[in-house]
Amino acid sequence: MMAAPCGGQDLSGRNMDKQISYYLQRRSVAFSQDYPISRNQLWQLISQSGNLNQCHPFCLENEVINWDEKSHIDRLIYLNGLTYIRRFLNWEEGEGYDLLIGKEAGPQSYVVWEISELGEGKSSLKITVYPYLLTKMNRLVSFLPFFLYIRPKLKSYLKSVLNGFLYYSTNKEPVPRNYWGKHSWFS
Repeated sequence: MMAAPCGGQDLSGRNMDKQISYYLQRRSVAFSQDYPISRNQLWQLISQSGNLNQCHPFCLENEVINWDEKSHIDRLIYLNGLTYIRRFLNWEEGEGYDLLIGKEAGPQSYVVWEISELGEGKSSLKITVYPYLLTKMNRLVSFLPFFLYIRPKLKSYLKSVLNGFLYYSTNKEPVPRNYWGKHSWFS
């Protein structure tokens, strides 16, 4: 998807492509939200260090580990104490990024954030998650659990997160925690 590697990964371009290709073989869940702001304004919002503190309804704390031109890494502590590290792989100015998220030294989910311009002063953000959940299970056996449980839970989560960015961009104040209801995995 993206071109400029980032996030402190010690991977050559070929190895990174191979790693991303591995994640893209997983089932995915995506959700998108339209925003009444320009593409550039949306990019400023999603690329700002610590942005989840203002925009994420299930975030207790979003700590920056490293945030510079060459590397973007942060820690997301959810309301229930679950702690994930986000390591950004590719960073495309004004367009989006992709990242790995999971417990330190644990299984990782691959996540892609993509911005689209919809017209003057309008844009859209799409988040696609390729979760690590059920990846060790046979694909046929995991079909029903994924579509009946994992997919609805992730869609609900992504909808709340994307609505959190809309809330913050509209109201200019942090989104209240659990604003659209609690989430059993993160609240």
